[in-house]
Amino acid sequence: MTENTLRTVHVAVYDTLADWEIGFVTAHVNSPAWHRTPGRFAIRTVGATDAPVTTMGGLRVLPDLTLDALTPADSAMLILPGNELFATEAYHPYLAKAREFRAAGVPVAAICGATGGLALAGLLDDHEHTSNAAEFLNGLGYGGAHLYRDEPAVNDRGLITGAAQAPIEFARAIFAELGIYEPGVLDSWYKLYGRQDPAGFYELMSA
Repeated sequence: MTENTLRTVHVAVYDTLADWEIGFVTAHVNSPAWHRTPGRFAIRTVGATDAPVTTMGGLRVLPDLTLDALTPADSAMLILPGNELFATEAYHPYLAKAREFRAAGVPVAAICGATGGLALAGLLDDHEHTSNAAEFLNGLGYGGAHLYRDEPAVNDRGLITGAAQAPIEFARAIFAELGIYEPGVLDSWYKLYGRQDPAGFYELMSA
């Protein structure tokens, strides 16, 4: 891969998608402003079908492609936003794709309800992880409770999990895994957005 090769980050879309949980991710992955290599990444949405979906915020999203057309080799990461479908049959195709990605060694990131889906699919049984609360996952009867970490976001060997209340930390973990920003730039990014410190803005501008 050359330095200017465009890599794609795929965001799963489905009805009840929690818009606010991935806003920082999509805006900054898709923007070359502070990337280590400008234009290196782009966002594409993927759905179970090509029909429009409606987010929790009422936005209608038309998927760029369908799950059956997506292969791990074509993706830098699969992101699963929070949702209200994670425990239903409608979510199974997304979990199957997440399992395929992990088997191929491609990162997967899940937040909020999507972590519940991963738990039900057994994908958290052998990885350190987090979620909205330990009680949330324990109530699903999964086998990974001993690996739960009470942190905003956790990355264990390319499996990223985040709490609903921590979209900024979730984004930071994704950026670090993808190598989008130099470490010092990522620190400044978090200083601005995570700590609301305006000094981070000026650091970013100088970077």
